[in-house]
Amino acid sequence: RSEVMLQVRTAGPPDALFPAIRSAVRELDPDVPLYQAMTMHRSLEQAVFAQRIGATLLSVFGALALTLAAVGLYSVMSYAVSRRTHEMGIRLALRASPGELRRMVVASGMKVAGLGLAIGAAGAAGVSQLLTSLLNGVSPTDPLTFGAVLLTLAAVAFIAALVPARRASTVDPIVALRYE
Repeated sequence: RSEVMLQVRTAGPPDALFPAIRSAVRELDPDVPLYQAMTMHRSLEQAVFAQRIGATLLSVFGALALTLAAVGLYSVMSYAVSRRTHEMGIRLALRASPGELRRMVVASGMKVAGLGLAIGAAGAAGVSQLLTSLLNGVSPTDPLTFGAVLLTLAAVAFIAALVPARRASTVDPIVALRYE
């Protein structure tokens, strides 16, 4: 059994030509069935539907992973800051500026995030060859994409560390010294 595909270029709306094409095919051979008449736009949509669903799912799961990473880093930083409340109070009592405390807390958070980014980038470079079939128009080790992802993750880590850092810099030294 053979199949024939007929493509017609039109200047007007393509859907309006379907009846004329059907009647022309019936005139040539009434036994030839004509099915799946569709526009090229619709045909292309069907051709990339599976890839589009896959890309959407990967995007949703990526956003979820980014959210979980931000919440996790925020939680760890908040816990670390709460454990060091006494130290923060002492530092403030000894005339450390709130800005110095913020920088100290953010720096410790970014050290952890930097280590995670380095390990993650190395792992991603190793695994990226497995994703080649899912990438259209982007090489698996595209430096621009890797850089954009690393910058996004670093920005999320910075924001997740900045919130507890700001809270640490507003600790009342008297309350912090009584904390333990």
